[in-house]
Parts: sequence; C-alpha cells; structure tokens
Amino acid sequence: MTHTVEKIGVMICGHGSRSEDAVQEFSVLAKRLPTYLPPEWPVEYGYLEFANPVIRVGLDSLRDQGCTKILAVPGMLFAAMHSKNDIPTVLNKYAAENDIEVLYGRELGVDPKMIAAAGARIQEALDLANAERGEVSLEDTALVVIGRGASDPDANSNVSKIARMLWEGFGFGWCEVGYSGVTFPLVEPCLDHVAKLGYKRVIVFPYFLFSGILIDRIYGFTDKCAEKYDSIEFVKAAYLNDHDKVIETFAERITEQVGEIPPDNCAVCKYRTQILGFEDEVGRPQESHHHHVEGQGAEAPGSNVADCKLCDDFCTGECRLYLEDHHHHDHEHGHDHSHDHHHHATYPHAKHPHGPESTRRK
Repeated sequence: MTHTVEKIGVMICGHGSRSEDAVQEFSVLAKRLPTYLPPEWPVEYGYLEFANPVIRVGLDSLRDQGCTKILAVPGMLFAAMHSKNDIPTVLNKYAAENDIEVLYGRELGVDPKMIAAAGARIQEALDLANAERGEVSLEDTALVVIGRGASDPDANSNVSKIARMLWEGFGFGWCEVGYSGVTFPLVEPCLDHVAKLGYKRVIVFPYFLFSGILIDRIYGFTDKCAEKYDSIEFVKAAYLNDHDKVIETFAERITEQVGEIPPDNCAVCKYRTQILGFEDEVGRPQESHHHHVEGQGAEAPGSNVADCKLCDDFCTGECRLYLEDHHHHDHEHGHDHSHDHHHHATYPHAKHPHGPESTRRK
C-alpha cells in the first residue's frame, strides 16, 4: 500500500478593494510571508471581491503545485461577516468539489504582536509631531482609534480592546473609539465629541491593515475637524500595513493550524453563541454574498469621488444611505434583486444618530 506524502500549501484570503494601493499592499504582505514559514510551503493569495486573483485561482495554483493540504487564513484583523461567512463558504465549496483538505485558521485578532505594531505606528506619529510642532505631554493628548466598523459586536468590541491596551500602554490622557462605517460613532461624531474634552493634541490612528477609500475617509474627516477646531492639534497616524509584527502574526495563524490543538476561530461569534442584542442570529446559515462581485473592479459606490454629487474631496459614505433607502423601498414594494436572495439580518442600530445617518446632509 502506497502512502501519499502530504504537501502543505498556504492560502491568504483577502477581502479585496477598489483601491489599487490596497491591493498592491496586500500582495506585498503575501510576498513577504514565505520567509516566516517553512521553505517547502508554497504561499498563494486571493480576494473575495473587487480584485484579482480571486481566492479560487490561488487554490487552483496550490493544487497544481501538488498540495494535498491547504492552510487558509483570513487576511483580516477581526472576525466579522467576511471571515465568518464569506471566506468559509468559498473554501468549503472548493474543498468539496476538488476533494482536497482545506483548513481555516483564525483572524489576526487581539494579539500582543498586533498591539506592538499599532503602538509602533502611534509612536512614529508622536515622534514626528513632537519634532515638527513641539512636545505635548501624553496626559494632554487624546488617542482616537478608528476601526472598520461592522454589524457584528464581536468585531467592533475588539477595536475597543485594542484601544484600551494602547491607551494604558502609552498613558494617554483620554481615548475614544470610532468607526469608518456601518456602526457608531463614525469618525466625525467621534472627533466632535473628543474636541469638547479640552485636550491639546488628538492622535487619530486607523486600526486598518491597508490603504483604500476608508483610510481616505478617516483622514478626510480628520482634516475637516482640524479646520473646525483650529485650537486643537490633530495628528494622523499611519495604518498598520506590512509591519514586521503583522507578518509574524499571520505566520503564527498559519503554523498553529498544524499544532496539536488548533485554536478555535471566532470564539465570541454571534452565529455560534448568544451575544447581547444579536440573539436571533445564532445558528444562521453561513452563506456568501460576494459571488456576484468576484474579481470586479471600480464600479461600486464610493469608487469615484470625482463624479460624486454628494462628496467634495473624499468619500464620506453618504451614498450608502441612499442605496439603503432604495433597497428598503424595493423590499416594501416587492421588487426583487437577483443578487439579493441572501437576507442578512438588519443591523439593530442602523439608525443611530452617530452612525451612517450622521453623514446625511441636513
């Protein structure tokens, strides 16, 4: 009886972006990763949507290279809908259709290495601000950590935990958490609140892996608030990008899958256990809503600020509100959209005044 020698391959599953910079940055991270892994493990990457290669192409490449087991990881900071639903759907389908073992690892998550990477970005911003504008004590400085924002309290609360670790780690006078979309408070309401607290300097740090339209939005609202509150010094810190500690964390998420007891992915998952306010979602089927935009380019909302009648020089996200209005109108009047057959649960705080509604022009 012949035994097939196991050959392991690695698949990094990204979300994809309408921003060429973001797609480029993700590919740089994926190309730096092999030096942190066993040399005999080939590494491929792919995206859910908006960019090529799509995940399936990377999986095909690993299979063509003779891989019998694929270690996949979400190229994402936290576990929300994309890493809990969309990526597993693509991987499970591929594994079943091609009779190949595909394991799926944890998101980067709350990890000391990620906090170290975030701390390094904040320290760089502090050092530059002190050199260019003079010293301001940490006690007179407020930190604002901006996360992506999701309709999932697990992912949102992880941003708060990261923020608290950074706040205590540095000893800032105060810290607030905001989000770039979906939930609350968004960037502008968050900075409006911080401006009332009397701090001389406000560090705005996007807890994001890559560039893109949301980074533009965060920095755009920061500039807007700097004009509104000209007695306060607003400092823009850089996002995480391919900091060495980020790549180390990715490598650990891959190698830990072949350890003796692979850790659970998404421990505080609203699909797996009851989470306050989201009890109806336990046991919901995991389904992807991205198959209709796999590999597509810059046609989606917010992709072209120059032609937008709602935005001046950066995407505020206001167009999403009008899309939502249209979507609800269609549902009320029985219109069906072929790509909308998946009915995701409505986010319970969609109308919060400091959430997306805050971008609506009054």
